[in-house]
Amino acid sequence: MAFTLEIVAQPQDIDELGHVNNAVWVRWIQDIAVAHWLAAADPAHVDAYIWVVTRHEIDYLGNVRVGETVTARTWVPEAPRGARFDRHVAFSGPDGKDKVRAISTWALIDRASGRLLRVPPAVAARFVES
Repeated sequence: MAFTLEIVAQPQDIDELGHVNNAVWVRWIQDIAVAHWLAAADPAHVDAYIWVVTRHEIDYLGNVRVGETVTARTWVPEAPRGARFDRHVAFSGPDGKDKVRAISTWALIDRASGRLLRVPPAVAARFVES
């Protein structure tokens, strides 16, 4: 149930120290989560629900420079708790070493009502590793 995505650091991703900016890593965490959702979710669920982040926990372990490629991998190791679940993300360099690891808590919103919604089993089944 894991999902991967290759990302190449662009000039606009780089900070004054010559590395990918911390805010860019947060954007990439969201980008891979959205890509995973769109690739794996039932289209009816994509139409009915919206995910929002309620928490990020990020460990910065190494640097990435312009033009370097990272492999982003995301997975959901545990069943949801009510409206929320934790999504793990790891970004590794060509050497296989993690550059960044994150755990983000996502909450499910019913698109029609705008309210939090307990994650239905049919939604979780496409993402939770068994």
